Amino acid sequence: MESAVPAFVGYTEMATNLVADDLLKVPTPIGKLEDFIQYFGGPESEDPANITIDVDELMTGTTTTGYKVTLALDKPNMSKHILYHAIKHFYANGGGKCYIVSIGKLTDSISKASIDEGIDLIGNEDTPTMIVVPEAIHLSQTEFDSTNQKMINQAATMKDRFAIMDTRITTVPKSPSSVVDDTKTAIDNIPADGAIRRFGAVYYPHLLTSYSYAFDFEALTIGTHRTIVDGVDTPPDNDQSGVALSTLKNTASAMYNNIKAEYAKYSIVLPPSAAMAGVYSRVDRDRGVWKAPANVGVMDVIKPMVSVARAEQDVLNVNSDTGKSVNAILSVPGYGTVVMGGRTLDGNDNEWKYVNVRRFFSVVEESIKKSTSWALFEPNTASTWVKVKAMIESFLYRQWRDGALAGATPEEAFEVKIGLGPTMNSVDILEGRMIVEIGMAVARPAEFIVLRFEQMMQTS
Repeated sequence: MESAVPAFVGYTEMATNLVADDLLKVPTPIGKLEDFIQYFGGPESEDPANITIDVDELMTGTTTTGYKVTLALDKPNMSKHILYHAIKHFYANGGGKCYIVSIGKLTDSISKASIDEGIDLIGNEDTPTMIVVPEAIHLSQTEFDSTNQKMINQAATMKDRFAIMDTRITTVPKSPSSVVDDTKTAIDNIPADGAIRRFGAVYYPHLLTSYSYAFDFEALTIGTHRTIVDGVDTPPDNDQSGVALSTLKNTASAMYNNIKAEYAKYSIVLPPSAAMAGVYSRVDRDRGVWKAPANVGVMDVIKPMVSVARAEQDVLNVNSDTGKSVNAILSVPGYGTVVMGGRTLDGNDNEWKYVNVRRFFSVVEESIKKSTSWALFEPNTASTWVKVKAMIESFLYRQWRDGALAGATPEEAFEVKIGLGPTMNSVDILEGRMIVEIGMAVARPAEFIVLRFEQMMQTS
């Protein structure tokens, strides 16, 4: 079984394979970003009315000495359809196969009803192992809570998938209480039942990516052009106000290049869930699903939108009040942007607090179910039990050998029980039940490194 196959729900430019809209509301597997572009299109073009470009040309006498370019974005009115960018971030971080559920076009408003329908469609698919809905951050708080609950409830019910969730907001600039307040937007209304919340994880904060807004840059125009001559605002001799950048490129290349350099500083902010789906995929492929998806870099990120301090991270990691953990993404000097949390939302449960443990159990359970399906309607006798036990033990031995299970010997790492007496009685056999009990000692991550020092007395 493939361990890392996320399903993304969101809005796309198109949803077409053979005829228009034949992929709309159809869970569709893809393997690379080019597939997404082929079937679902690109990003939503930004309205040029949502950006203003003002230029102060600094002059000494008649000589231009520099330019001060001021860009302003009308962010509340910018596109909220971010699925294309999220998929791009997923693949930049190591993503592979995934499912796309297009629930509408870029001309549609983001709707909880449509998102709910998309999540239900994922529930009809057997292959996905993760659920990701990056555009949910643009719902109201009540709707956002409901969406998160729907995602994690599906994962807990089906037990073969995992919900990767975001906080609804990241407050910038940070205040003394904003980190806690931001994370509450994701965890306050998650079900209290640990049996449910262990099937999901939340990541914080949102990330400033290296992706540009989808403006037609050459078609943008100058708002105001002023000349500041020897410190005095003076009407320009050659006013470029209202001139398109495509024209400016040929007539005033120095000004154009300064505008382009300033424009490059403005990048898209994305919630981290799609990137984390890519990280899960990369870690699963490079190391195995049993390796915690933490202490690894997040690609195509300039920086997290806020810096989470050590004391704040400790509270997010182990919250004694709520029992719900949130995983921090930090900017680490010398390493870039790094995931520094690997806990499920059931962060205070010793059995299920780690993402990799929960996901490993899901993968093992599904893999064994599928690999033993041949035993359906076979005689429920000792000869069949021996074959089933041998197959499961062979699979678990490989997991132990790869490092997924703890123990110096296979006997210490796992055990498989099946048969009349150990797992079944005569009634079970009469009613057609073949019961297998499997125990595993899953290797847990070293989440904390404790160093002890002592000062030795001089001996010579």
